[in-house]
Amino acid sequence: MTLALPQSPADSRAAVALKAFARIAEAWHLPLAEAAALADMSESTWKRARKPGFAGDLTHDQLLRLSALVGIYKALALYFSDEIAPRWIALPNQGPLFNGARPIDTMIEDGLPQFLRVRAYLDALRGGA
Repeated sequence: MTLALPQSPADSRAAVALKAFARIAEAWHLPLAEAAALADMSESTWKRARKPGFAGDLTHDQLLRLSALVGIYKALALYFSDEIAPRWIALPNQGPLFNGARPIDTMIEDGLPQFLRVRAYLDALRGGA
């Protein structure tokens, strides 16, 4: 008989975050390279991490990125139509945070602070904080 060891809370959080982001990446039709860059992983690591049972660790920064992406996904779903919400991240945007760039490109280039700014921007658009 084999006993399963319980997951630590950190392992559990990482598994949930990776599962959620894998679904978001699929819904947004993100190419492998962009999904990996958003998660701050190499493409080969992202290929492994998106599958159930990934045994690697996530850094605090990676967990925060994935958490922000869940919030961004939710805000887009609440604010935009089903046609625009999954495409918004990859569309050129004239908003003050983007200056004509695609939101995904600014997040990849500027890292976690931009993830948090985009999330706050979308929350403000929908009447939040």
